[in-house]
Amino acid sequence: MNKKFIIIALLPLLSVLPAAARVCHLLPKPRQVNVKVEGKYFALGRKVCVNDPTQCELLREFLEANNCEIVEKSKARIEVHIVDKIAGATDYELSGYENEAYRIDVTEQRVTIDAVTPTGVIRAVQTMQQMAEGYKHRTGLELVEIIDYPAFKLRGFMHDVGRQFIPVDELKKQIRLLSRFKVNTLHLHLTDNPAWRFEVTAYPQLTSAASMTRDAGSYYTQAECRELEVYALKHGMNIIPEIDMPGHSAAFKRAMGVDMQSTQGLAQLKTVLTEVVATFVHAPYIHIGADEVNITNPEFLGKIIDWVHSLGRKVVVWTPSGGKPQNVDMAHMWGSTGKPMPGASNIDSRYLYLNHFDVFADLAGAYLSNIYHQQEGSTDVVGAIAAVWNDHRLASTEDIVRENNLYANVVAMASRAWTGGGKNYIETIGARLPNEGPEFEDFKDWESRFLFHKMMSLRDEPIPYVAQSHVRWQVCGPFPNGGDPSTELPPERQGPQSGYLFEGKRYEPQLATGATIYLRHGWGDRIPSLYGNIKTGYTAYAWTYVYSEMEQKVGALIELQNYSRSRAERVPEYVKWDCKGSRIWLNDVEVLAPLWKYHGEIVPLETPLGDVNMTSRPPLVLHLEKGWNKVFMKLPYVPVDGIQLNKWMFTFVFTDLEGRYALPLEYDPYHRER
Repeated sequence: MNKKFIIIALLPLLSVLPAAARVCHLLPKPRQVNVKVEGKYFALGRKVCVNDPTQCELLREFLEANNCEIVEKSKARIEVHIVDKIAGATDYELSGYENEAYRIDVTEQRVTIDAVTPTGVIRAVQTMQQMAEGYKHRTGLELVEIIDYPAFKLRGFMHDVGRQFIPVDELKKQIRLLSRFKVNTLHLHLTDNPAWRFEVTAYPQLTSAASMTRDAGSYYTQAECRELEVYALKHGMNIIPEIDMPGHSAAFKRAMGVDMQSTQGLAQLKTVLTEVVATFVHAPYIHIGADEVNITNPEFLGKIIDWVHSLGRKVVVWTPSGGKPQNVDMAHMWGSTGKPMPGASNIDSRYLYLNHFDVFADLAGAYLSNIYHQQEGSTDVVGAIAAVWNDHRLASTEDIVRENNLYANVVAMASRAWTGGGKNYIETIGARLPNEGPEFEDFKDWESRFLFHKMMSLRDEPIPYVAQSHVRWQVCGPFPNGGDPSTELPPERQGPQSGYLFEGKRYEPQLATGATIYLRHGWGDRIPSLYGNIKTGYTAYAWTYVYSEMEQKVGALIELQNYSRSRAERVPEYVKWDCKGSRIWLNDVEVLAPLWKYHGEIVPLETPLGDVNMTSRPPLVLHLEKGWNKVFMKLPYVPVDGIQLNKWMFTFVFTDLEGRYALPLEYDPYHRER
């Protein structure tokens, strides 16, 4: 790497001003795009004749939202054709998931949509929704031809509503918004130890407040579930309901008084599943969990699987699972030991637990990783689901969305699953941005597209993600210190270009890119990072120089320990950034942390996390001088009592005062070497 290069902030990327949508904003990036005539478009906001044999409700809603009057005769026409195939598109069989390939051809007076199935028409309309965003007055569609189809057929997100209830209206909004980005599956984890959220008319005690330990009395009626499924289908999205069994079933036992694996419990579950199937009438799969449990009744899983099959549905189980379930239709891989089940369609969620993600680095890893070592989907590996597990209670639904960076993370995963590719799997590439090369350019392009939509269809959503591809650091270490975080920067400093001399050994700084840098990941034995799976007892230093054209107050998103939404962990003491002794200086003045609400305490799982993560507090307000500003960090890595996921990391990026967008500043960690 040439250390003399200058990082120039990408002003179009960071801009907060609305602009008319172009195909360069489409997300996921379509397979083939041909722009016909620059500057011309098919105007909306006028009378349009529509010929649509599929009667796509989403198309009509799109036209109404863009002030089009649908008439029988008009010069402006939208033609929908169901065709045998789309040239160049590939597909494979997955029960319940139609061929999604489509072609859009736009001229000034005609839009032609070709698709193999009605679902392909929905995908075309979702692309048109994106194309019509950002116009100041009369909207339009750029004159283009687009051919598009997915690499992986299943692209989903999961909510653990058993642990924390999410209202139906919020779920509908997420379906509506995420489906625009070709997300096509909502996995509803309806039951868990804290609560049972699915109404069972035969057993009303299951949803009684007395049987719930969190969000008591909150559940989904069968009428609400039917309504939600119809809404999802309109947007081209399937719902996979999960009744977790026989593990994670404390709520069932509280309500019913018996264990699921007992003879009585098994009979009751058959009644439950009959009602689930009668409610989610279009769900191709019923998820039965089967993970993290000791199977005491060796016949349990076989009987449940046979029962679901007798009801005309296919079965999903987690893998690894308890026991050895047979005749499974779909296996849902989780954790580092999750592996594909032979003969089943497999979903990848192994490292897609958003409750453990930070805002920046883990997202980059999820986008750049392929889907379980595959470039394209097949009947063996069909896609991925990004999951939110609310083990730790959060204060509100908005906090669930914000702290888990839901929209950015799910769209990143779905973008990769739609386009395919990804040079390596996350276990090889880690949760980090490369400094340069094709993968870096790929991510930068995704980031630019996503930030456009953050200002458009997602503008009212709590999205903490801001641009990070322009942020660069030098990191030096790891210096052994015997676990003593008081060790200061070695006095034998020779200058960044020649490294540091410490105890007779020379340490060369490394270039690192992104708003978050993991020195050791929380899953350090599985996810590569700057220093790999290193043990505690070291200190590293990180720095960069940031150029400001004027003296100004700015916001800063800062985090030295990202707290998982699934752990009860210790909060730092007052003005300390973490429990390890990390420190930050701006222009040689120390930057102190906020006054934490629960300073020094371990926050119980039933107490909302409060302000410990940067997503739950305003940006820190800092002062930049005109010219170059030095950011310097000292980063010890020591054992900490009360921290289960001891993440050796730092997050730092300058933003506006509200934290909505990254400021267009130049970050040059080599400034002093020029």
